[in-house]
Amino acid sequence: MAIAVKKEEKFTYEDYLIWDIDSDKRYELIGGEFFMAPAPNIEHQRSSRKIETNIVIFLEKLELEIGEVFYAPCDVVLSNEDVVQPDIIFVSRENSNIITKDNIKGSPDLLIEIISKNSAQRDRIIKKRLYERYGVKEYWLVDVDNKEIEVLTLTQTGYETYGVFKTQDTLSSRVLKDFNLKVKAVFSR
Repeated sequence: MAIAVKKEEKFTYEDYLIWDIDSDKRYELIGGEFFMAPAPNIEHQRSSRKIETNIVIFLEKLELEIGEVFYAPCDVVLSNEDVVQPDIIFVSRENSNIITKDNIKGSPDLLIEIISKNSAQRDRIIKKRLYERYGVKEYWLVDVDNKEIEVLTLTQTGYETYGVFKTQDTLSSRVLKDFNLKVKAVFSR
């Protein structure tokens, strides 16, 4: 279960950098509050690896480099009070100025979260609002238990569901044009 650590005033990125972090836990700073989640389980790790590998292979096949993929733990600094560690991050070449030596400072083009029972509310509600507010173009919610991936795309009115892809489907993306992913492969051993 994720635990929020609160104080009267909001924490900042500077506080986050000096926080005494337990090595087997992931911490994020959302709205000036620290959130901790236990290390991901094996199914989470498998699904994350398979998605990331498929995106990397897709990008390497292209003759023109369209962007770069990163995976947790990697800080995405959206503001001084909002620092997250999404499971998978894609930054397009056009947006590559947000990649620094230490972190990603700004809104990536695509963020992917692998949902667990401990992170479901935070991923589906809190992070969805956060990513929407900071202009993340596409957000994938990977539900290992239900074996489905929901792809949300940013419109002028906020996130809209582009598709809910189940094991019999092939996922496509607006951000990663021509990318196709057989959803069954993400959830198979």
